[in-house]
Amino acid sequence: MQSSSFSVSGHDVFSEKGKLDPWHWKWIDAVAPVDATPATPRQALAAAAASGRMRRIPVGVIGPREATTQQLATAEAIGTALGRLGLTVVCGGKSGVMEAVSRGCMNAGGLTVGLLPDHDWQAANEFIALPIATGLSEARNMIIAKSCAVLLAVGGSYGTLSEIAYGLHFGRPVIGLEGAHEIEGLEIAHNAEEAVDRLAAHLMARAEM
Repeated sequence: MQSSSFSVSGHDVFSEKGKLDPWHWKWIDAVAPVDATPATPRQALAAAAASGRMRRIPVGVIGPREATTQQLATAEAIGTALGRLGLTVVCGGKSGVMEAVSRGCMNAGGLTVGLLPDHDWQAANEFIALPIATGLSEARNMIIAKSCAVLLAVGGSYGTLSEIAYGLHFGRPVIGLEGAHEIEGLEIAHNAEEAVDRLAAHLMARAEM
């Protein structure tokens, strides 16, 4: 991930590549105005979201159903931050980490999507706004990994490990914390704030020319 410098003027985001088109997620030719202020990747992402013109980029949050109290709290904090940033949380739609992150995102006004292993959309937890019944059982893990721009893994289980592996195989940035399986290619974050900061940096770096 290459570092870039960003600046913000109102809800417009600039870098040395130009001005961010938040719908198509690419840079267009433009020069930052003199009143533009320096911004971190997370601040730049927040400005783009506040513009009301940003497409809801899908971010995967994965983790076990049998989660610890700390893992659940971390997942909910991540969901809250992602919801405030105007991102879409994509998860497995069930209990544990999936329910916690969905609760945080929905309560922050964000969109939650659950890719369920079941045949019935009503099997989703109550914080999933868009339940999709895949009927694919654990095979839906591959769809979650493939459909998201970045993955955050909170905690560890065999199912979570498979999603991490699929994400890395598909070339997605994968950030882990709270006991996520530390395998080659996984980025480790020490808390929810660092995880969201890393995610924001990846999303901003992936904007196209």
